[in-house]
Amino acid sequence: MDALSLPKQDRSRATRRRLLEAAIACLAEHGWAGSTVSVVAERAGVSRGAAQHHFRTREDLFTAAVEYVAEQRSAAVRGLLPQVQLITGPARTYLAVAQLVDLCTGPLFRAALQLWVAAAHDDALRTRVTELEARVGREVHRMALELLGADERHAGVRETVQGFLDMCRGLGLATLLTDDSARRDRVVRHWTGVLNDLL
Repeated sequence: MDALSLPKQDRSRATRRRLLEAAIACLAEHGWAGSTVSVVAERAGVSRGAAQHHFRTREDLFTAAVEYVAEQRSAAVRGLLPQVQLITGPARTYLAVAQLVDLCTGPLFRAALQLWVAAAHDDALRTRVTELEARVGREVHRMALELLGADERHAGVRETVQGFLDMCRGLGLATLLTDDSARRDRVVRHWTGVLNDLL
């Protein structure tokens, strides 16, 4: 079945999804300055008018794109929960730590970072990005607790998990400039030990 034979509502959803995925790819590759609605529309294979039909402004498009991909990645990480819960001890912690580091070092993080930089100089965008990041941050923290099997009612757990997530974002920054994979693996092993000792 080709795209034209899909019902109109399904075609609209497919177009919207292509625009969101293209927006993330453009932000990660070209940054905010190089990611116009026209560039995204071309990458998605749709007209600029179709893009503006779905997203009135550039800010609408990019905040929706970061939120969309964050939800997709969160769903993928949540999908690991049944597997992770079958494992105990250091192996579980290692898998959880590695997945959370991946979450903070991939294309989504690079795209989100571009949005943060743009938001630092744009009051209207800053408000939207701050709200989005607060929501995403709460979700990632909740996922981390579940993946690690951690109970933040115990002293120091909340702060340690938050410190670990802050470190993940630091790894994401380092990855922007160099291939940090060798050091990243050592850091994952180190944090596995830290979290095992605490949890």
